[in-house]
Amino acid sequence: MPKKKTNPNRRILKWINGMTAVGRVIPFFYAQTGLAGEEPDSSAGGQAVLEGVMMRSGNHFSVAVRKPDGTVLLQKKHYRSWTRRIKWLGLPFVRGGVILIESLALGIRALNFSSNVLMAETEGQGNKPSPKTNSSTGWTTAGLIVLSFAAGIGLFFTLPLLVTGWIGIRHGVLFNLVDGCLRLSFFMAYLFLINRMKDIRRVFEYHGAEHKAIFAHESGLPLTVGEVRNFSTHHPRCGTSFLLIVMLVSIGVFMFLGRPQDLSDRLIRFLFLPVIGGISYEIIRLGRSGFCGRLSRILILPGLWVQALTTREPDDSQMEVAIVALRAVLNLEMPDSIRIETV
Repeated sequence: MPKKKTNPNRRILKWINGMTAVGRVIPFFYAQTGLAGEEPDSSAGGQAVLEGVMMRSGNHFSVAVRKPDGTVLLQKKHYRSWTRRIKWLGLPFVRGGVILIESLALGIRALNFSSNVLMAETEGQGNKPSPKTNSSTGWTTAGLIVLSFAAGIGLFFTLPLLVTGWIGIRHGVLFNLVDGCLRLSFFMAYLFLINRMKDIRRVFEYHGAEHKAIFAHESGLPLTVGEVRNFSTHHPRCGTSFLLIVMLVSIGVFMFLGRPQDLSDRLIRFLFLPVIGGISYEIIRLGRSGFCGRLSRILILPGLWVQALTTREPDDSQMEVAIVALRAVLNLEMPDSIRIETV
């Protein structure tokens, strides 16, 4: 009897389904691009998922996943941003926090879809996820968002704060400088560690494919592998760039709050996180607008450097998946050379 063929995605699927909810989400946020819910319909952003890419543009988002048999499974859904539904949520310094939460929610939905598709393939069910893997609900997504934010705050804000306090620094300015440097160090160490994981590196290859496809679209070129291949894997609107700027902005904002003396002072810092997110988002927008030329390049440069850890060069098959996802949200005709199934 011939030996049963093992699905090449089985190891990462076991890892994904064995992790906690928080661990399932955090690494994939760094593979997000374009926190831009209030942008014109012609703009696009996305995220890498398991063996695929999620894209978002206008009032739609799509997820394209490469199945083991080579077929690309495509899902497209309607979604209207809260910044478009409620006018004041689209105001400067408010929209950043709203769009961040929306992007994380859509990212979780896309990640669940890709995980369910690949698990169904592993279990021999074709495109139909098993009841166990198809049990995600709105409450589950909300819970994952809360846990993800809690984990991020704990790792990148609370822990550096506790370590700085343990060192015994008294001066307010020096305290916040050390706290900020530790925060950046933890952030970079985390990115470095997850980059060592073979399966996550493959996700980062899809991240690179997503960036290349968006670059080609923004340049007005046809969405073909030949055109997409020529672009960089580093994009100024990447979620990695956004989080890095959050780290830097937090140092400046916390300078005004001085050294926290008690629990209430620490809680006040957390209340300023939406403000920090709002300022960071506007910096990202300013950087990509080309305002003040050299200044805009300086603003986005650190994020581009960090993307050396969160993107990798994709192969042609991965670029095809990104192209399918992007063509779907832009309502473009699909290439005949790619086998596509829609759900």
